[in-house]
Amino acid sequence: MAAKKHKSAAGSAKVYKMSELVGTSPVSFAAATQAAVERACETVRNVDWFQVSELRGAVRDGKVHEFQVTLKVGFRVD
Repeated sequence: MAAKKHKSAAGSAKVYKMSELVGTSPVSFAAATQAAVERACETVRNVDWFQVSELRGAVRDGKVHEFQVTLKVGFRVD
């Protein structure tokens, strides 16, 4: 499906596409989020925002082993 740009009274409207990612970290949810956003920015242009949709983690031997964050990143369509 092609994205279209529409002009508004205030100027050019922006059009975004979203991708869902899962970031992981052994340290924290914040570090998992940072890892996912930084990796997205390495491969996708025009990343402007993110939205966390789920937090979860992995447990091993009765201890938190890994923090996992599901998030959506929004990037402007050229």
